Amino acid sequence: MADIAAPQSSIQGDIRAGLRDVSPVLGAIVPFAAVFGTVATEKGLSMAEVLLASATIYAGASQFVMIELMGQEVPIWSIVLAVFAVNFRHVLYSASIGRHMGAFGTGQKILAFHMLVDPQFAASEARAQKQGLRPAYYFAYAFALYFVWLGANTLGIFFGALIENPDAWGFDFLLPLYFLGLVMGFKGRSQFWLILIVSAAAAIVVHRTLGSPWHITLGGGVGMLVAAVLSKPKEDQDHE
Repeated sequence: MADIAAPQSSIQGDIRAGLRDVSPVLGAIVPFAAVFGTVATEKGLSMAEVLLASATIYAGASQFVMIELMGQEVPIWSIVLAVFAVNFRHVLYSASIGRHMGAFGTGQKILAFHMLVDPQFAASEARAQKQGLRPAYYFAYAFALYFVWLGANTLGIFFGALIENPDAWGFDFLLPLYFLGLVMGFKGRSQFWLILIVSAAAAIVVHRTLGSPWHITLGGGVGMLVAAVLSKPKEDQDHE
C-alpha cells in the first residue's frame, strides 16, 4: 500500500522517528565529511567539484578511495574499478532492503537506492524488522544524512586549511570505527559471529594477497555466501 494513503499522523510519526534515529549518526558524519572536503581540496579539486562528487557518488569510503588514487596519478580505469570494488556492497544492500519496499513507488525506489548508504541501510533494516519500512521514515533519515554530509563537506573546504596536521587528530580512524558500529548493530542475527569471523578472515587473506580494495568486496562476498549456506527457508524457521 502506498505511503500516500497512510494517515497523516502515521506519516508525521515516521518522520519524527527517522529524524530521531539519524541524530546520533550525524555527530559522527560531520568530522568524517569535513575531512573529505579538506582532503579533496588539498588534492586540487575545486569546491564545485567536491560538492558534485559528494552529491552524485554519495559514498564516503569510495570517495576517499577516489581522492587517494587521483593523488597517485593512476589511470582513470583503475580509479573507476577501485570505486566499483569498494561500492559493490551497495548492490547487496539494495537486494536486501528492496524486499521491504512494498510501500514505495517506482520513483521513490530509484531515489531511495541512490541514498542507500551504510547507516541508512542499518537503520532501515532495523525499522523494517520492527514496524515495517515506509517512505516517510526512510527519506526523513536519508535527507538529514545527505544534507549534513554536503554541509560538512563545505565546512571542510573552508576551514580544513586551519588544521595543520589532520593525522594527529586521528581522523583516519573514523572510517573503521564507523563501520564497526554498523556491523555490531546486527549481532543479534542468527549465526552472526560465525559469518563475521569467516568474512573477516577472508578479507585479511585477500588484503595480503590481492591487496586493497578487493578485500572489501571479496570479504563481504564470502560472508554473504556463508550466510546463504547457513540460512533456512522461511517455512522451516516458522516451523521451528
